Amino acid sequence: MENLFDFDCAAEVKQRVAALTPEQQRQWGKMSVAQMLAHCSKGVEMAAGETNPPRAAIGRILGLIVKPMVLRDGEPMRKNSPTIRELITDEAADFDTERARLNRLIDQFRAVGPVGCTSHPHPFFGRLAPEEWAQLMYKHLDHHLRQFGV
Repeated sequence: MENLFDFDCAAEVKQRVAALTPEQQRQWGKMSVAQMLAHCSKGVEMAAGETNPPRAAIGRILGLIVKPMVLRDGEPMRKNSPTIRELITDEAADFDTERARLNRLIDQFRAVGPVGCTSHPHPFFGRLAPEEWAQLMYKHLDHHLRQFGV
Protein backbone atom coordinates (compact mmCIF):
# COMPACT_ATOMS: atom_id res chain seq x y z
CA MET A 1 0.00 0.00 0.00
CA GLU A 2 1.19 3.51 -0.77
CA ASN A 3 2.61 5.39 2.18
CA LEU A 4 4.50 8.61 2.74
CA PHE A 5 7.57 6.83 4.14
CA ASP A 6 8.22 5.33 0.70
CA PHE A 7 10.62 7.46 -1.36
CA ASP A 8 8.77 6.86 -4.64
CA CYS A 9 5.37 7.68 -3.12
CA ALA A 10 6.69 10.88 -1.55
CA ALA A 11 8.33 11.86 -4.86
CA GLU A 12 5.08 11.20 -6.74
CA VAL A 13 3.12 13.37 -4.29
CA LYS A 14 5.67 16.17 -4.56
CA GLN A 15 5.50 15.98 -8.37
CA ARG A 16 1.74 16.39 -8.19
CA VAL A 17 2.13 19.31 -5.76
CA ALA A 18 4.55 20.91 -8.24
CA ALA A 19 1.88 20.61 -10.96
CA LEU A 20 -0.55 22.81 -9.01
CA THR A 21 -1.06 26.44 -9.96
CA PRO A 22 -2.57 29.26 -7.88
CA GLU A 23 -5.48 29.38 -10.34
CA GLN A 24 -6.29 25.66 -10.01
CA GLN A 25 -10.02 25.10 -9.54
CA ARG A 26 -11.40 22.60 -7.04
CA GLN A 27 -13.64 19.80 -8.24
CA TRP A 28 -15.43 19.60 -4.89
CA GLY A 29 -15.31 21.23 -1.47
CA LYS A 30 -14.80 24.83 -0.40
CA MET A 31 -11.04 25.44 -0.05
CA SER A 32 -8.86 27.35 -2.45
CA VAL A 33 -5.73 25.59 -3.67
CA ALA A 34 -3.57 27.57 -1.20
CA GLN A 35 -5.92 26.71 1.68
CA MET A 36 -5.78 23.05 0.65
CA LEU A 37 -1.97 23.12 0.81
CA ALA A 38 -2.14 24.67 4.31
CA HIS A 39 -4.73 22.07 5.35
CA CYS A 40 -2.51 19.22 4.11
CA SER A 41 0.49 20.67 5.95
CA LYS A 42 -1.52 20.68 9.17
CA GLY A 43 -2.27 16.99 8.63
CA VAL A 44 1.41 16.09 8.22
CA GLU A 45 2.27 18.20 11.27
CA MET A 46 -0.32 16.26 13.26
CA ALA A 47 1.14 12.91 12.11
CA ALA A 48 4.60 14.12 13.16
CA GLY A 49 3.33 15.12 16.61
CA GLU A 50 3.74 18.86 16.12
CA THR A 51 0.07 19.31 17.04
CA ASN A 52 -2.04 17.06 19.26
CA PRO A 53 -5.76 17.64 18.72
CA PRO A 54 -8.09 16.00 21.25
CA ARG A 55 -10.16 12.92 20.43
CA ALA A 56 -13.54 13.70 18.90
CA ALA A 57 -16.53 12.10 20.60
CA ILE A 58 -17.82 10.71 17.30
CA GLY A 59 -14.38 9.23 16.62
CA ARG A 60 -14.48 7.34 19.90
CA ILE A 61 -17.69 5.73 18.68
CA LEU A 62 -17.07 5.25 14.94
CA GLY A 63 -13.31 5.54 14.53
CA LEU A 64 -12.46 1.86 14.97
CA ILE A 65 -15.18 0.88 12.48
CA VAL A 66 -14.24 3.43 9.82
CA LYS A 67 -10.43 3.13 10.10
CA PRO A 68 -10.12 -0.19 8.20
CA MET A 69 -12.34 1.15 5.43
CA VAL A 70 -10.24 4.31 5.04
CA LEU A 71 -6.92 2.45 5.14
CA ARG A 72 -8.07 -0.27 2.74
CA ASP A 73 -5.53 -0.80 -0.05
CA GLY A 74 -6.40 0.76 -3.37
CA GLU A 75 -9.39 2.70 -2.08
CA PRO A 76 -9.07 6.49 -2.35
CA MET A 77 -10.77 8.69 0.21
CA ARG A 78 -14.25 9.77 -0.82
CA LYS A 79 -15.09 13.23 -2.08
CA ASN A 80 -16.29 15.57 0.67
CA SER A 81 -14.97 13.30 3.42
CA PRO A 82 -15.36 14.98 6.80
CA THR A 83 -12.34 16.57 8.45
CA ILE A 84 -11.39 17.38 12.00
CA ARG A 85 -11.89 20.96 13.16
CA GLU A 86 -8.18 21.53 13.84
CA LEU A 87 -7.27 20.98 10.16
CA ILE A 88 -9.83 23.40 8.77
CA THR A 89 -8.23 26.44 7.14
CA ASP A 90 -10.61 29.35 6.58
CA GLU A 91 -8.12 32.20 6.35
CA ALA A 92 -6.38 33.30 3.17
CA ALA A 93 -3.13 31.48 2.46
CA ASP A 94 -0.20 32.29 0.19
CA PHE A 95 0.18 29.64 -2.50
CA ASP A 96 3.99 29.69 -2.82
CA THR A 97 4.54 29.74 0.95
CA GLU A 98 2.12 26.87 1.55
CA ARG A 99 3.50 24.75 -1.29
CA ALA A 100 7.06 25.16 0.04
CA ARG A 101 5.86 24.33 3.57
CA LEU A 102 4.09 21.16 2.44
CA ASN A 103 7.09 19.99 0.40
CA ARG A 104 9.39 20.55 3.40
CA LEU A 105 7.03 18.62 5.70
CA ILE A 106 6.76 15.71 3.24
CA ASP A 107 10.56 15.52 3.04
CA GLN A 108 10.92 15.63 6.83
CA PHE A 109 8.20 13.04 7.43
CA ARG A 110 9.73 10.60 4.95
CA ALA A 111 13.31 11.16 6.10
CA VAL A 112 12.59 10.71 9.81
CA GLY A 113 10.40 7.69 9.18
CA PRO A 114 8.45 5.71 11.78
CA VAL A 115 10.34 7.08 14.79
CA GLY A 116 9.07 10.56 13.91
CA CYS A 117 5.38 9.65 14.08
CA THR A 118 3.28 10.75 16.97
CA SER A 119 2.05 8.32 19.58
CA HIS A 120 -0.83 10.71 20.27
CA PRO A 121 -4.10 9.19 19.02
CA HIS A 122 -5.65 10.48 15.81
CA PRO A 123 -8.68 12.63 16.71
CA PHE A 124 -11.08 10.33 14.83
CA PHE A 125 -9.35 6.96 14.32
CA GLY A 126 -7.59 6.69 17.69
CA ARG A 127 -4.20 5.03 18.03
CA LEU A 128 -2.35 4.53 14.74
CA ALA A 129 0.87 2.63 14.14
CA PRO A 130 3.52 4.66 12.28
CA GLU A 131 2.80 2.70 9.09
CA GLU A 132 -0.89 3.58 9.41
CA TRP A 133 -0.01 7.26 9.83
CA ALA A 134 2.13 7.06 6.67
CA GLN A 135 -0.70 5.38 4.74
CA LEU A 136 -3.24 7.90 5.99
CA MET A 137 -1.00 10.83 5.07
CA TYR A 138 -0.53 9.48 1.54
CA LYS A 139 -4.28 8.93 1.16
CA HIS A 140 -5.06 12.37 2.57
CA LEU A 141 -2.64 14.09 0.20
CA ASP A 142 -3.88 12.03 -2.75
CA HIS A 143 -7.47 12.94 -1.86
CA HIS A 144 -6.76 16.68 -1.95
CA LEU A 145 -4.54 16.53 -5.02
CA ARG A 146 -7.38 14.73 -6.84
CA GLN A 147 -9.70 17.47 -5.52
CA PHE A 148 -7.64 19.91 -7.61
CA GLY A 149 -7.21 17.65 -10.63
CA VAL A 150 -3.59 16.54 -10.19
